Amino acid sequence: MSRVQNVVIGSVRRVAGWLPDRILPGGGTPDPLIERQTEVGRPTSRLDGPLKVTGRAPFVTETVLDGQVCAALVHSTITRGRISRLDTRAAEAAPGVVLVLTYRNMPRLRIVPMPGGADLFAPGSSGLPVMQDGEVRYNGQAVAAVLAETQEQADHAAALIEIDYDVQPAATRFEDAKATARTPASILIEKNHVSVGGAERRLRASAHRVDNVYRTPGHNHNAIELHGVTAAWDGDSLLVHDTTQGVVPEARALATVFGLKNDQVRVLSPFVGGGFGGKGLWDHQIIAVAAARVAGRPVRLRLSREGVYRIIGGRSPSEQRVAVGADADGRFTAIVHTGYTVMPSYGACPEQFTMGTRTAYRADSFEILQRHLDLDVVPNTFMRTPGETIGTFAVESAIDELAHEMDADPVELRLRNLPDRHPISGSPFSQHALHRAFVDGAARFGWDRRTAKPGERRDGEWLIGLGCASGGFPYVRIPGANVRLTLRRDGTVAISCSAQDMGMGTTTVQTQHAADRLGLPLDRITFTLGDSALAASPMAGGSAQTATIMGAVMSAADRLRDELLTLAGPGSPVAGLRATAARLADGGVVAAADPARHDTYQAILARAGRDEVTVTGAGAPPLEFLKYTMHSSSAVFCEVRVSEVTGEVRVDRLLGSFDCGTVLNPKTAASQLRGGMIMGLGVALAEETLFDERTGRIMNPSLADYHIPAHLDVPDIEVLWTGIPDPHSPLGARGIGELGTSGVAAAVANAVFNATGRRVRDLPLTLDKLL
Repeated sequence: MSRVQNVVIGSVRRVAGWLPDRILPGGGTPDPLIERQTEVGRPTSRLDGPLKVTGRAPFVTETVLDGQVCAALVHSTITRGRISRLDTRAAEAAPGVVLVLTYRNMPRLRIVPMPGGADLFAPGSSGLPVMQDGEVRYNGQAVAAVLAETQEQADHAAALIEIDYDVQPAATRFEDAKATARTPASILIEKNHVSVGGAERRLRASAHRVDNVYRTPGHNHNAIELHGVTAAWDGDSLLVHDTTQGVVPEARALATVFGLKNDQVRVLSPFVGGGFGGKGLWDHQIIAVAAARVAGRPVRLRLSREGVYRIIGGRSPSEQRVAVGADADGRFTAIVHTGYTVMPSYGACPEQFTMGTRTAYRADSFEILQRHLDLDVVPNTFMRTPGETIGTFAVESAIDELAHEMDADPVELRLRNLPDRHPISGSPFSQHALHRAFVDGAARFGWDRRTAKPGERRDGEWLIGLGCASGGFPYVRIPGANVRLTLRRDGTVAISCSAQDMGMGTTTVQTQHAADRLGLPLDRITFTLGDSALAASPMAGGSAQTATIMGAVMSAADRLRDELLTLAGPGSPVAGLRATAARLADGGVVAAADPARHDTYQAILARAGRDEVTVTGAGAPPLEFLKYTMHSSSAVFCEVRVSEVTGEVRVDRLLGSFDCGTVLNPKTAASQLRGGMIMGLGVALAEETLFDERTGRIMNPSLADYHIPAHLDVPDIEVLWTGIPDPHSPLGARGIGELGTSGVAAAVANAVFNATGRRVRDLPLTLDKLL
């Protein structure tokens, strides 16, 4: 099971208190909607597309409230120490300034709730107090805020604040911190250290083996929409417009921090311009809310791009040892995956790079272990496909190296070692067709044109190579999803919940799902989200939101069916039907065994004298993975050309073949998968947070210095999928938002080796490493 699954399982066990023998959504059988779909499976364009392209979609920092002021932050210029002198007089006297907020006049606040314990899905990313004292814990920490009538005035006044520090020694060097690394007992509740079958001994005795160290740099979040918040108080009631991935978790966390009741806080976030794991609860939201209370006026605070780098965490750097042994027939005898990442003691988001290794391949023995380094840095957080992005780079590079050492085809070696159940726990897969994904992908890509000897294919100065890799990401449904469903007499339906749409098409696919679940055309359904005052739902993360909300919609549809059977009355064609013998279809209630017995929604409500009927739906405890191992998986293929003169790498083709259950919307799914693969290209070729170990400061905090793939960097990307439903998930679907990134970096690196014969084990694959 995956680490996220175990997090959810821990919560489910506390709630349910029992473990059933047979677990399937829909009362023990596969979701019947798997076999009868109309809107699901269509390449429907995003329903919110017209709002976005016409500029009518309300994004957070476009919100303007009466009396609103603008805020600017001041960041520390040291890594560790204490403020010894703080002079705000010039800033306070500057034109338009309303308030200068420092630890001296900051309200006394509680610590932001962090994931773990009673709240596994708390939104906090840092356990440090927010501007409660003069202590500095990392370079870039927010130490003051200025409110002014305009943003220009706030920025100017912030530059006038004078701060001196008593500097203290800081831990900033990755290599030095390894000596005092922590070995946590668990990684997100899953056991950290796994030792099966004496892997080191089996490795030494293997007929073939590779044993190397792979390094990946830190990565920073760069969503197109900068982090921003607008906060306003009305007495003891708080209204927050925020770019957040979890409106309800944030509302509850803010209530805790500011000593309020949950119903006193409302968070709105109807549209989010990208999140990718970085839009949780950070210092800037706390400061904005506190400043609004002190000033008595609404406050808008939007981080600059540099500000995002300073106080929003990203992906941790890593050092990973991967060793793989195989017998003479190419069967894996040992897999060793250990290493280090940074996670300060005040952080809560480990970079779980070994978790995918536990389910990827069959082997006789395993040795798996992660260690955490305590550095004085902004705490890292989850970043799209956390763990698997960098973990698959190391493991899939090692397998490619083993294939080369054995003179074996890399695809055939992988297929020879695919498991038929969880390699360590022995639990069965819910559905697993990676073999088919590899075969289909290889055929489509033209893998048979690959030459085994590196450097044999060329086009002038360009060396041409092909590479492949496997990837994966766990299926998850998070507990606590709720929806509110209202059926009106005119046959239209309104569904609402407090979910988030960060651009992945939540509104569209949930509307498609509801249309089929209720037997209505797409244009009869409206789906509203992004408001903590709506039915509570968890955060958007872990590729879990789609399946999570679908479970709640299923529940609401069942309750609607039951309510309509009660309202139908003796004159109805469906009178006397038991709930289990009826279903919703064709705009009404129908007998499952006799489609001629059908009563429309309009007729039932008219007969009952009702204008509408409202029900709520709560997602059942997501128990399906208490019995099954549930993952989506991928086979990634890449063709590159590398200049023999300059070392420049150009990716010519990229193909992803995915086994990810039912694809709800081919158009939005392809977009999600391509987007993930483009992020994987950035990891492979360009993205790198340059960290100055002398000062603890990020040296490239802008898109001018931190390169992410632009249009000219992106090749032709083709995606295909097996389309095999998972019978143990709602609608047979699994999350895909993060699947596309996994395995891409390794496929690129392996293609570069095939082109040049040079093995790069230190990302990114910049030209200096190939000259």
